[in-house]
Amino acid sequence: MATEPLFRDDAYMRSADATVVAATPRGIELDRTVFYPTGGGQPGDLGLIRTADGAEIPIAEAIKVGEAIVHVPVPGEDGGAPEIAAGAKVTAEINWDVRYPRMRMHTCLHLLSAVLDYPVTGGSVGEVKARLDFDIPEATLDKEQITADLNRIIAEDHPVTTEWITDEQLAAQPDLVKTMSVKPPMGAGRVRLIRIGDDQDLQPCGGTHVAQTGEIGTIVVTKIKKKGRQNRRVSIAFAAGT
Repeated sequence: MATEPLFRDDAYMRSADATVVAATPRGIELDRTVFYPTGGGQPGDLGLIRTADGAEIPIAEAIKVGEAIVHVPVPGEDGGAPEIAAGAKVTAEINWDVRYPRMRMHTCLHLLSAVLDYPVTGGSVGEVKARLDFDIPEATLDKEQITADLNRIIAEDHPVTTEWITDEQLAAQPDLVKTMSVKPPMGAGRVRLIRIGDDQDLQPCGGTHVAQTGEIGTIVVTKIKKKGRQNRRVSIAFAAGT
């Protein structure tokens, strides 16, 4: 059964009532959820599922299994699955203190891919740091210049918006896809795009993002590392006090 991804329409939603579809040793499947599942370099959300009688089931990760989102509980002392039945009414609640920094970092990686206009070969989103790997021919990248370019765009406080195009429209515009290793999900008839400002960036993405670039805060490029003959890894972090 497909899980309704509430985070896709509102990344700021922290909790939602839901119904348990299934509970297995793998985890708990809900009919709807605010939990983002691991994917596209962004880790799955942490949080908890609260039952109708007030019991709390800590969630260590959310993962995608087919069209379902499965909430993986923190193992109990006995290592067994939590006792919860299909049909139970629950509340799913994410750890906002973890999610929000990831939203800020994920949005900043979009800006990084705009500042460095090269194919992206990989990436990772964290709460305090993140990285993108680029397919770059022999070139010298300037950490200070990239840092300045990122912070300029962030300070301009561009809106971050969502729009949709059809699979056919995306196929006709392959330049929208910057990632070489992760392809946007197609086959459902439409693909979600994230737009930053009028002309800062536009690309397919299923992750969570802030509403304005100003929310990102000050960023520093901490390291640029050669990874293979052409790959360059660019790492970023929040500036101290951000």
